[in-house]
Amino acid sequence: MFTRLVLAAGVALGLLAGAATAETIKVGVTPGPHAQILEKVKGIAAADGLDIEILEFSDYVVPNQALNDGELHANSFQHKPYLDNQVADRGYDIVDVAYTVNFPMGIYSKKYKSFDELPEGATIAIPNDPTNGGRALLILADKGYIALNAEKGLKVGPADVTENPKKFNFIELDAAQLPRSLEDTDASAVNTNYALEAGLDPSKDPILKEGEKAPYVNLIAVRTTDKDAPWLAKLIKAYHSAEVKQFVEEEFKGSIVTAW
Repeated sequence: MFTRLVLAAGVALGLLAGAATAETIKVGVTPGPHAQILEKVKGIAAADGLDIEILEFSDYVVPNQALNDGELHANSFQHKPYLDNQVADRGYDIVDVAYTVNFPMGIYSKKYKSFDELPEGATIAIPNDPTNGGRALLILADKGYIALNAEKGLKVGPADVTENPKKFNFIELDAAQLPRSLEDTDASAVNTNYALEAGLDPSKDPILKEGEKAPYVNLIAVRTTDKDAPWLAKLIKAYHSAEVKQFVEEEFKGSIVTAW
């Protein structure tokens, strides 16, 4: 009996020691696809001794502030032009370390079946942050509906529209509110994660759609001091796994594409 008790105690201690070696990190995401994908990543990373606590944020601003303040270890919700703009404007000491997925933006409408049907003076809602608002305008410029100040590059806003033959009226709204704005606008530019969350089908519903533009590939960001952290290598390895790629392809059916 004594021997069995000693063995049992040894096994218990061994299990506790193993549990203690698992490292926990906090990763910020936006609701919808980013959160769904990270849930898949979490299961894979657990087998490598990394426990991921997923925290969801309803906007695009707070996750970078939380990361910079040390409340998160990493975040996964944004593309590089947005991150670069945040770093420039707010002085965050955070960097991108790996690409994740691409969410082509779409222009949606509940009133018109094609973009050419939009009347003169139509109201089009775009995201109110500089990079995603500019991204929406670039879709229209790429298709020839408007012209933009070429010197501004990706950082364009309504004031940078140099030609607007149909006199479109652009209004800027919080990105998360854009799906609901479809009841009141002629068209709205909606990021794919918010479109999916609102029940829209990004592969079929847009009346105008962005191509797979490399500058807008999403990424994982961390504080600069953590860019070589051992846990980060495990996080990236799990995210860039064949299992996650298969999950994205099967779950989102082309509306979101992997970028590794």
